[in-house]
Formats: sequence, structure tokens, C-alpha cells
Amino acid sequence: MEPNTKGAATFYQYKLIKKINLTTAKLRIYIALPLLFVVLETIFLSWWSLLYMVVAAPVVLWVQYVISRSVLLITGHPIAKRWKVSLRLPWLGYMPDQYISYGIFRKVQLHNFWIGLCIAALFIVWAPPAFTTSLAICHLWLLLPRLYTLLRLRRDDESGMLKFNPADVSYYAQ
Repeated sequence: MEPNTKGAATFYQYKLIKKINLTTAKLRIYIALPLLFVVLETIFLSWWSLLYMVVAAPVVLWVQYVISRSVLLITGHPIAKRWKVSLRLPWLGYMPDQYISYGIFRKVQLHNFWIGLCIAALFIVWAPPAFTTSLAICHLWLLLPRLYTLLRLRRDDESGMLKFNPADVSYYAQ
């Protein structure tokens, strides 16, 4: 490749602005939350709550996948090779595999949050209260690390880029 003689950058230079660390203590609390909620749900609603939670988890993962993918397709953002289903904690579900624009990530997750809660609320009419509660708990639990990231970055510029690693989230800007 020939060097650029005009002095212009051939690719964007991004600078690390903020790193949000996910400590082992936070991860342990995150892992313990569904267990706590299953126990509380079993005590206060129904002993079927354990089964409902096991059924609700894949349903919520699928609903979040459909919502995320739909938002990305409707808004015209490329998906191929950029988003994958992740099975590593705390980033379970449909997550960006590469650097992603903060604005796009924010849009997808906020749509995911509200539409997912509305879908869980629709089950109030047809399903037992313990199943509806399990859907809502699984939905919020899966989104908790993403919402924590959005909360920590709420005052930052939407034109930045995010990179998700197993133990942290990095926010870059030009």
C-alpha cells in the first residue's frame, strides 16, 4: 500500500473517552438476581414459577432478537457480520460483535426495552400472573447490563462508538 502523501488520515482515529468496568462483584450480583427473583416469585405467586422462569428465558431471548433485528432492518443499518447472538455473560442475547455507533445501540436497546415490556404486559390477559412476572423479570434481567451502560453514557455524545468486551464497555469518540 502506498503512503498517503497529502497528509490526510486514511481511516478514522478514535480516542477512548470512557471505560465502564464490570467487576466480578457486579457480575456475581447480576448472576444471583434471577435466583433471588425465582425464590421470591415461588413464595409470593406460585410454586410453578421455577418452570415459568425456565420457559420465559428462551421466549424473552427470541422476542429481544426479533425486536432488535426489526429495528435495525427498519432503520436501514447493516446487520451482516456486525451483530451476533452472544451466550457469554453479561452480554446474553443479540449483541454487536464489532464497534457499534452509540446512537444505533441506544435506539435498539430503548426499543427493545419498551416493546419487550409491552409484549410481557400482553400476557397478563392470557397467562398466569407467575408466567407474566417471569417474562418481565427475564426481560429486565437480560437488558440490565445494557441499560446500565446507557445510564452511564447518558450525557455523552451519540456520535461515539461502543465496543463490548467480556469485562467492560469502551466508549470512543473522534
